[in-house]
Amino acid sequence: MSEELDPQGVNLQPASPSGQGRAAPLLGEKQWSYLQRRYELTPREVQIADLVCQGLRNSSIAKSLNIQPATVQAHVRNIYRKVRVRSKINMLLKFVDEAR
Repeated sequence: MSEELDPQGVNLQPASPSGQGRAAPLLGEKQWSYLQRRYELTPREVQIADLVCQGLRNSSIAKSLNIQPATVQAHVRNIYRKVRVRSKINMLLKFVDEAR
């Protein structure tokens, strides 16, 4: 699988199990692709949603993506609006349920 990078060199693909200390993702590439189309999520929103679903906090996501925590929060708010949820756990449950 080749990596898709943004202009800053950040991997835009959802995380894959690689033994880098992160939990294995609950959703695979096909499921994220479906959810991206279903909710019209940007590649960055998919990336952040994947990290949120792995249990990372906004500050950890910001650090790993080299962006400001406020930027992560803005992306999370946009995801909530598009998916019509109000919390990270509701987002996770909705994604897992719909991606089956």
